[in-house]
Amino acid sequence: MVRFELDPPPPGILERSNDEILELFLEALRAAGASEKTVKAYRSAITDFLEFIGDKPLREVTQEDVLRWRAERLRNGFPRKRRNRSKRLDPFEERRLRQATLHYYTLFLRGFFEWLGLPVKVPVVAKPRGREVEALTEEEILRLLSAARDTLDILILALLLETGLRAQEAISLRLRDIDPVRREIRVRNAKYGEERTVFYGDLTAAALAKWLEENPHLGPDDPLLGISYSGLYKRLKSLARRAGIDPEKVRPHVLRHTFATEALKRGMSLPAVQRLLGHKDIKTTQIYLHLLREDIRDQYMRAFTNQWVQQPPATPPAPAVQAAWPPWQQPVQQPYPQQIQPVPQAQQLGPYPPPQYYQQPQWQQWSQQPPSPQQHHQWPAYPQPQTQQQQQLQQPAPVPQMQPFIQQQAPVQLGMPWPHPRREASTQTGEAQT
Repeated sequence: MVRFELDPPPPGILERSNDEILELFLEALRAAGASEKTVKAYRSAITDFLEFIGDKPLREVTQEDVLRWRAERLRNGFPRKRRNRSKRLDPFEERRLRQATLHYYTLFLRGFFEWLGLPVKVPVVAKPRGREVEALTEEEILRLLSAARDTLDILILALLLETGLRAQEAISLRLRDIDPVRREIRVRNAKYGEERTVFYGDLTAAALAKWLEENPHLGPDDPLLGISYSGLYKRLKSLARRAGIDPEKVRPHVLRHTFATEALKRGMSLPAVQRLLGHKDIKTTQIYLHLLREDIRDQYMRAFTNQWVQQPPATPPAPAVQAAWPPWQQPVQQPYPQQIQPVPQAQQLGPYPPPQYYQQPQWQQWSQQPPSPQQHHQWPAYPQPQTQQQQQLQQPAPVPQMQPFIQQQAPVQLGMPWPHPRREASTQTGEAQT
């Protein structure tokens, strides 16, 4: 949003009536360079708040008044007289439109209070998420051009589609703003008050030449189109109905979206499109980086339809060749027979299953020879249970424990020699002989 450098209000402005204060504020906006469309938007927002507070003077407005107005508009919307009764929207779209309108209303009311110096804060309602940018297809553009009734219809379509002008910029053009030699248009009444230059192509040049031929009385300072915004809007709706297109889809800003989308699709850089559209922030231009749904579908079909069917199958990689084993590490080849023949007694084994041909030779003998009925009561070849006597006989003899070398030896005192066994024995023998 553009912040205008407004002149300060006159002294004692809060002592005047609410209507007088509003008119002084709107005059300050016009003096700062705001367009009539901007002034009208400020008037609608501030008037809605003044009608909500009734006869209460602006100098007595509190924070609670602003919050109640904001909550009431979010919950129930705006009064019926501010709605377009001929337009029926679904609940989701109506709620989205209500939030978008209140977003700008709170911004305008905040600027109004700041200009007055009121110590009241206006919380701004968040702007709803933008919808997917709409643009016309090439077929719809041709249908609109075919439905044109006169030269003015073609000039309007060509001008908006080839230059990307806003509706207010297009209807504000003067004849002196157009350079037919260089095919340039000087946009003076831009949205942000900054002039810029746009260019036009063959269709606009042909329509412009025919329009000037039909209207030779136009002077340099005369309006080029000579219609208002409502007249431009009605002409586009009439063209859409004759072309069999939804009138809601054919709006001045949709034609601007179409220009931006086509410019990016044809290879123009993002900064160049930003300059032509008059965007101050390149993020606004990045919205148009989208492609139409049909373009996305066509590109996908060209990229993936029969992609693997039309291309020849890839040659499989060659099998890896294992390096030869050295002589001392050659694996031992086990001579397995190709087919193992069953034993002749296989048909006389009774209820047991037939032999398995995949079994290895070293364990076929016991796997294919079931025990006889006489051996069912005998224990198998693994160890049989032993009796208690056999277990005792098989137990190893107890190992005699060694007697301690010195029995009941008195504790050794410090400083005494350790007793030697032979010396101790001779001493005991001498004592016995004595």
